[in-house]
Amino acid sequence: MKLVLFANTDWYLYNFRRSLALALQQRGHDLLLISPPGPYGEKLRALGLRWEPVPMNRRSLNPLREVRLLAWLVSLFRKERPALVHGFTIKCAVYGALAARLAGVAGRVNAVAGMGYVFISDSPKARLLRPVVRALLRLALGGQGARLVLQNPDDVALFAQAGLVDPAQVRLIAGSGVDCGRFLVRPSAPAGRPLRVLLAARLLWDKGLAEYIAAARRLRDEGRTIEFLLAGDPDPGNPAAVPETTVREWVADGTVEWLGHVDDMPALFASVDMVVLPSYREGLPKGLIEAAACALPLVTTDVPGCRHVVTDGVDGLLVPARDADALARAIARLQDDPELATRLGKAARAKALAEFDEKIVIERTLAVYRELLPAS
Repeated sequence: MKLVLFANTDWYLYNFRRSLALALQQRGHDLLLISPPGPYGEKLRALGLRWEPVPMNRRSLNPLREVRLLAWLVSLFRKERPALVHGFTIKCAVYGALAARLAGVAGRVNAVAGMGYVFISDSPKARLLRPVVRALLRLALGGQGARLVLQNPDDVALFAQAGLVDPAQVRLIAGSGVDCGRFLVRPSAPAGRPLRVLLAARLLWDKGLAEYIAAARRLRDEGRTIEFLLAGDPDPGNPAAVPETTVREWVADGTVEWLGHVDDMPALFASVDMVVLPSYREGLPKGLIEAAACALPLVTTDVPGCRHVVTDGVDGLLVPARDADALARAIARLQDDPELATRLGKAARAKALAEFDEKIVIERTLAVYRELLPAS
């Protein structure tokens, strides 16, 4: 059976769906991965996967360009004749599903990982786009042969309330999963080393970077010895991107150490004592579940996606979104109570094994495929 996986970056396919793609290939499926061009396309090919670039601009609002993209996708699907198209993120889900319907593809799986910039931001541009995106979602995501995969119960409720899709077509799958055999319990920190706190995410304001920096400065002013690390690259294709010049100013004044992109995340997690993600909204944050698998204590926000990973006081700490003071207090609490930090980390690892292991996610995804294509 031929399948197409369609994402808005080759980075996403490589880092979030590589295991799914390899599992599908190992099961004998004919697989095509498509995304806008980038350096990870060749990495996918090096794994023996077929990847092709798509002429797509993530930020484009030009109607002619978007129509050309849709026509390109229809032509590709008619040529390839896949049995199923699986689109990830809102734009790829909408365009992939519309093109698949026009091309007569039998199965359409649409995975929306969080509500994205259009639904999170209060900017005039986002508010203007919101009704348009809602209308496109209703058109693209419904119909016979379609399933919508969401990553947390809050998004399931939101889609139902908005009437964007028949609830009977919605499936809840907790993110893209984590390889719990690769992300292992971290070793004990060397005696006398300063506490090391990590935020690992794309450099977007929506990830809570402003609050992270403010919390770091508050704790530094209190005289606490803490090293604050920031891992991730700028994302110029996203309207919420933090300018690189701003990040370099934070580094220059000693607030954070910026690591940029990190390939070896297990090694990075093994070198830190705590992971924070003060995000405004998520689908299901992969960085948090990877850190959980490493038995790291987690501090994150009480928002959709994040609170699905962390139960406050059980396997991490939850703080209000956009609240730098609360974030600083939570970090200080874990610094002052190492026994609490250890207990939360152990519970986080247990939850990752029980709920977020990638084997579970892959099997649930294949179950959705089988609903649409019983012969698969």
